Amino acid sequence: MTRVSGGDLVVRLLQQAGVDRMFGINGAHIDSVYQAALDHRLPIVDVRHEMNAGHAAEGYARVRNALGVALLTAGGGFTNAVTSMANAHLDRTPVLYLAASGPLADDQTNTLQAGLDQVAVATPVTKWAHRVTRASLIPRILARAIRTALTAPRGPVLVDIPWDVLTEEVDLPDLTTELVHGADHGPGLSGTGADRILDLLSKARRPVIIAGSEVPRSGADGELRAFAERLGLPLMSDYEGLGAISPSPLSFGLLQGLHGLPSADEPDLVIMAGLRFGLTTAHGSGALIPRAARVVQIDPSGGELGHLQPVALSVAADPLPVFEDLNRALAFRQADGRDLTGWRAVLRAHLHRRREAVAAQVVHDDRVHPYDAVRAIAATVPEASVVVADGALTYLWLSETISGTPVSAFLCHGYLGSMGVGMGIALGAQAAVAPGTSVVLVTGDGAVGYSLGEFDSMVRAGLGVVVVVLNNRAWGATLHAQEILHGKDRVTNNRLENGSYAAAAIALGADGHQIRALGELGPALTKALHSGRPSCLEVHVSLDPIPPEERVIMGGSPF
Repeated sequence: MTRVSGGDLVVRLLQQAGVDRMFGINGAHIDSVYQAALDHRLPIVDVRHEMNAGHAAEGYARVRNALGVALLTAGGGFTNAVTSMANAHLDRTPVLYLAASGPLADDQTNTLQAGLDQVAVATPVTKWAHRVTRASLIPRILARAIRTALTAPRGPVLVDIPWDVLTEEVDLPDLTTELVHGADHGPGLSGTGADRILDLLSKARRPVIIAGSEVPRSGADGELRAFAERLGLPLMSDYEGLGAISPSPLSFGLLQGLHGLPSADEPDLVIMAGLRFGLTTAHGSGALIPRAARVVQIDPSGGELGHLQPVALSVAADPLPVFEDLNRALAFRQADGRDLTGWRAVLRAHLHRRREAVAAQVVHDDRVHPYDAVRAIAATVPEASVVVADGALTYLWLSETISGTPVSAFLCHGYLGSMGVGMGIALGAQAAVAPGTSVVLVTGDGAVGYSLGEFDSMVRAGLGVVVVVLNNRAWGATLHAQEILHGKDRVTNNRLENGSYAAAAIALGADGHQIRALGELGPALTKALHSGRPSCLEVHVSLDPIPPEERVIMGGSPF
């Protein structure tokens, strides 16, 4: 009988589950997994901070719509990744955090990197957390963790394995019995449910479908677009759903574009596909999704249905089977003959006025205006790229232009709103995409400072992420808040006026470029994308301009 270590069992089971790479930093407690990964040729991208091992696993999972895996050594290695766990938990990202811990034999002996109940720490920010106490239990527990992470609504899990369990040797069991193959998306629609949605659509004069993160998570992109295009329905999204709708000619971009429609032109039917009420929907206030509209909400969690705003019809299911059922139902119904061309024209004109209103506020000084910068970025990024945004002002400015780029994914701040996640997310995204697909991180100077060391990781791993730093020499959003709330003489601890981020990238082996004029940005970005190397484009932008959505967050009008 073949004898294997607990670490070997981990790697064998992960490979059987389809995992093709992991992210982490080695440490003595987790080394058994690293040794087994070396033997089985399972790549590990080693980063410079466990925070970014977690964020990279998130980025990988969000682009692949598959399981991401982060390897954490005991103690500080584990605690460094807790922010990522919370981020993945709030955003429903399926990540397996595989954490080593102190030996069971040394429990309660005040030994190194022990004495911390890692399962207790992780429980509030994961779907499931468990400690393995014998190597023979690893296949069953790990298989359960994987199923839990990938079952809707998806989310992170923690498996804690002590050092002496990872190094324990056992007979190699039959691992094929542990994993359940094939995705279980849950029930779709009954015939009655499909008919109710189609009947609501037949009576609506201004319908819109809004896609959320669960559309790409469940693989519903194609079915959703086919349904919308069959009926001529405008498609909109939150940040995470943008890649699902951007290939369609009926894409109308981000949900924020609905703000300010005259009441007579507001949607009268909204289909929320995998979208939760909350931050991105103005918390059910009616500012984006009118309270007078009839709402159909599709979400795998029953607790989210009608949570902040009344809905006409709720569907507790993944979007994929729902839109499969709707498309099948359409095949048996005659077209109702309605023409939504006029409604789409009204919506297009409104979005055009918004863009004009943003452009009208641009006042130039001796630095590049951030709106001009994000327009140039959106115009230059190749089709089907992954764009990552990090930093408060940065993502708010980029949200005004990114809808015009047919991205495959737009990975932005989720509900945790944690700054500094971008370098790790972008690294993981680049590891997940097909060769030749561009990943561009657009970040602020504050946010990028959390993880400059990851330029080194990108160089060593051959991951050609292009990082565009919009450098306004400040924590811009909090500085603006202090100015508005307290006055310009009360701005404190928000200036970041030293150093060069492009020079730091060069020092770590990446390429670096300084951009001081708008005309330099597009050509420099094109050159960096074609180089295939990790690159930093440091764009010197103005601090004073306030993006429209920052005004909304501060309780005002965008213009």
